[in-house]
Amino acid sequence: QVQLVESGGGLVQAGGSARLSCAASGNIFGINSMNWYRQVPGKQRELVASITSDGTRNYADSVKGRFTISTDNAKNTVYLQMISLKPEDTAVYYCNIINKFLRRYWGQGTQVTVSS
Repeated sequence: QVQLVESGGGLVQAGGSARLSCAASGNIFGINSMNWYRQVPGKQRELVASITSDGTRNYADSVKGRFTISTDNAKNTVYLQMISLKPEDTAVYYCNIINKFLRRYWGQGTQVTVSS
């Protein structure tokens, strides 16, 4: 059974930084991509950053230049480094892995709150 465990959320002041981690365990059967989404109440879940198995990174326009996605493949862990945080970055952040069979796995979510 695949399990994704996230950590690193919390309360951060505007302009500050935070680092989210997501450790995957279980038989994933090959990773196609590792992704971070976020969601605020009443809105759809939004793709924030993604990294494919060949290292290609993509970011939402709203976070480009401020967020960096990275991985430790040996540990099946994906990170999201966030700097220059803004109140509008406040959301529940979810990690997501898509395996080579295009099956999706989700973490439980971690709250990031940016105070102004």
